[in-house]
Amino acid sequence: MEKFFEKAVESGCEGLVCKSLNEDAVYPAGASGWLRIKYKRDYKSEMTDTVDLVVVGVLHGRGRRAGIYGAVLLAAHDHEEGIFKMVTKCGTGFIDEELQELPKMSEKRLVPHSHSRVHFILEAELWFEPTAVIKTLGAEITLSPIHTCAMDVIRKGSGLAIRFPRFTGNYRLDKSDEGATTVEGIVEMYRSQLKKLD
Repeated sequence: MEKFFEKAVESGCEGLVCKSLNEDAVYPAGASGWLRIKYKRDYKSEMTDTVDLVVVGVLHGRGRRAGIYGAVLLAAHDHEEGIFKMVTKCGTGFIDEELQELPKMSEKRLVPHSHSRVHFILEAELWFEPTAVIKTLGAEITLSPIHTCAMDVIRKGSGLAIRFPRFTGNYRLDKSDEGATTVEGIVEMYRSQLKKLD
């Protein structure tokens, strides 16, 4: 259900309406209960602060976004190691015109293979020099086996990822790549998120 929920939100839906499979699960007009529930992304939102992340690569668009970029791969800066660690892929928040312009805007930063300062598991279809910073907001920070941000810090074999990220429309031209949100900052956000749940 979680995978279907994520796909629905990525497609622009607010969430899901889930219905019981029991034969007596008729819609009770005006009454609440567990026979039908709304499962909306707003119910899951835990992140309150935006993050400034570095664009390290892209994935090509599919469906109506075929022929343009579909999502950018974003990383946080690891000050200790002097590298960038992938934390999410983001295709939400961009209007199609922006995604069509991105190849022109980023062609000078295009590199033929992954950059030596980018630590990743999830492969990009095109790679960039890690220099452009964008402001992003997400629903929450979760454990992930395919994102390298804070890998093994919280749990062995898992990094941290931003779920349901969306571009805020703000390119951080005032920030250098090394001024982006740090891996340590993402870890702090994750830990403060857990405290709120306690």
